[in-house]
Amino acid sequence: MKRILPLLMLAALVCTSAFLAVQTVMAQDTITKLAPAAFGKLTRPPAVFNHDKHNEKAKLEECVVCHHGGADGKQDKTASTEGTPCSDCHKVKPAGKATSLQRAYHKQCIACHRAKGKGPLACGQCHVR
Repeated sequence: MKRILPLLMLAALVCTSAFLAVQTVMAQDTITKLAPAAFGKLTRPPAVFNHDKHNEKAKLEECVVCHHGGADGKQDKTASTEGTPCSDCHKVKPAGKATSLQRAYHKQCIACHRAKGKGPLACGQCHVR
């Protein structure tokens, strides 16, 4: 009996550890980190949020609300681009009057937060050190 108890405790510890590891991995599946390689070295930490919880809380059901298409500087809220990196259309240093990648993120996120009167607005609220 004295030998079985430590083995049972070890088995319980291994099972608990495995369960917690799986839960952590599953929880991170929905974490979105806005840090495209196009930016290179960042001066602030990337904005990080839970994609699914954000959309649920904001009552966003259509991907195109954030993942819009468009051309010639005009957003097209009927052309969804989820899965396409924003940097494919928005360059860090765009030519002419095109919207830069940083401005596209800020315009998209902050404009929505202001319109709804909810969500972070200040730099340090999204780019947490």
